[in-house]
Amino acid sequence: MNEGLATAAVYMMASGQHGALYVGVTSDLVGRVAQHRDGLLEGFTKRYGVKRLVWCERHESIVPAIQREKSLKKYRHDWKVTLIERVNPRWDDLFPSLLRENGPLAHLSAPERSL
Repeated sequence: MNEGLATAAVYMMASGQHGALYVGVTSDLVGRVAQHRDGLLEGFTKRYGVKRLVWCERHESIVPAIQREKSLKKYRHDWKVTLIERVNPRWDDLFPSLLRENGPLAHLSAPERSL
């Protein structure tokens, strides 16, 4: 991520709208999402074609990001769908905005805990 921004991110990838979901954590969101999109990571995302970044949030360090990832993984699919649709109702692929300075993801801040 860009200098001066948070050092970790929790993210969700999808195979399509309301499709298979993957929750992950990384200190290099652009690089990790590119790996998923290019099918370079063996496992769930490659097997199910999970290539669309549909949700993410920044964290100041990896420790709270990992805690948030673990928490999200415990929730049911429909809860995750609600979380995604609050910020991305059309399930747009957010990856291109990661590559543009001041894109839609520039506003991301600490996680919302209301859901």
